[in-house]
Amino acid sequence: MDHLIEPAASGRAKCRGCGQKLEKGAVRFGERFPNPFGEGLATHWYHPACAAFKRPQPFLEALGAVAAALGDVAELEREARLGIEHRRVPRVDGAGRAPTGRARCRACRRPLAKQAWRIGLVFYEDGRFQPAGYVHTGCAADYFGTVALMPRIRRFAPVLNEADFTAIEAEMGTPA
Repeated sequence: MDHLIEPAASGRAKCRGCGQKLEKGAVRFGERFPNPFGEGLATHWYHPACAAFKRPQPFLEALGAVAAALGDVAELEREARLGIEHRRVPRVDGAGRAPTGRARCRACRRPLAKQAWRIGLVFYEDGRFQPAGYVHTGCAADYFGTVALMPRIRRFAPVLNEADFTAIEAEMGTPA
């Protein structure tokens, strides 16, 4: 498939990665695939950073042809390659505090304590991102194979502040 990187023709589309609007004229990435409901191709649109974080393989395929249209190509390419090197890294879907103590960590299988920091996970299935549970911040290194997750956490947890990001980053170095 020929994936696309182009300016948004209108402001109607939403990013499949973060759910935010793709503003008219902003550069966007389009992942093309056979239309499951009819003939021809369908396209899912993403912000370039969201595509690098959550759909690294198709993003890198498209990047070679039009790298000049994007701002910080080296950073996007590095993040996409990290996602390919560590197969679980594209599952990161932000972070937050556990509202209850009922969920279990996908890495260590122990409960996530109420109000503990956790990293949200999603799986990409049938063209959609499906919620897939959580990981203790202290289990990040074991589960993902790296702790270089802060750009993804910052991108997909826009409601958090700098103090929250600092606390999450500090906890990723300690076991749960």
